[in-house]
Amino acid sequence: MFPVKAEGEREQLRPGDAQTVLIAGAEREPLLQAVANPFLRAAIPDLAKMAERFGSVCTGGFLLAALGLLDAIESRPTGIPARRLPKAFRGMVDGRLWTSAGVTTGIDMALAMIAHDLDAIIAGEVAKRLILYARRPGYQSQFSPLLQAQLKGDSPFADLIGWIQANLAAPLDVPSLAARAGMTERSFHRKFVAATGQTPARFVEIARLDAARMLLSRGLSLKSVAAQVGLFPPVRLTEAFERRFRVAPRLFRDMHAEF
Repeated sequence: MFPVKAEGEREQLRPGDAQTVLIAGAEREPLLQAVANPFLRAAIPDLAKMAERFGSVCTGGFLLAALGLLDAIESRPTGIPARRLPKAFRGMVDGRLWTSAGVTTGIDMALAMIAHDLDAIIAGEVAKRLILYARRPGYQSQFSPLLQAQLKGDSPFADLIGWIQANLAAPLDVPSLAARAGMTERSFHRKFVAATGQTPARFVEIARLDAARMLLSRGLSLKSVAAQVGLFPPVRLTEAFERRFRVAPRLFRDMHAEF
C-alpha cells in the first residue's frame, strides 16, 4: 500500500471543474479512519456539491453515508454490517448520485456512465477495448462474441440472440433455433455462422457460460446456476466451465462472488 498524491488542491476547484467524483471502497479500518479524518469530512461534501455527478464504488458508499450524502437513500454497500446502513443494494442511480455495490459492478457503472453521457454504441466499444469479460487474467482468452454480435445493430439475428439470452434453460438446438428464425436448418446454420462467426451450438454454449459466470459472481449455488443456464446437471456445467475458463466454477464463485 502506498499513498497517491494529487498535484492540485481542493481550494483550486470551482463549480463545474469536477464533473464526476467517486469514492473508492476500502477495508473496514481505512474506512473508519477516513470517516474520522477532518480534512476528508470537509472535502468530500464540498466536492460532491461541486460535481455534476458523485457517488461511490463498493464500500465507498459507507463513507458517503457517514457524511450524510446518502440521506433519504436506503443503501448498504457490500462488506458493511447491516446495522450500520439500512438496506442491501447492488447499485443505483438517483439524480446526481451513482453507486456501485461491488468492485466489479463498478466497471459496469462506469460503462453505464459512458452510455448516459454519450451513447450505448460508444459504451459497447469501450467495453470491447477493455476486454471486459477477460478482466481477470486467465479466465477467458477472448472477448465474448455474444456481446460483439449484439453490438451489430443490423444483425439479422439480433432478436434471436436476445431470445437466446432470455431462455438459456430451454432446448437451444439447431432445429429449435432455425424454426424460431423461420429458416431451414441448413440456411440458418450458414447465415448464423456468417453473422456471428460461431456455429449455433458454440454460440449457445458461450452464452450459457457467460451467464453462468455472472450468476456465480453473485454467489449462487452450482445447482441453481446449472439449472438457470441450461447446463444441468452441475457436472455438465463444471466440465464446460473448466474447459472454457480453465478454472472450476466453485473456485471461481468462492474467489469472485460479491456478497
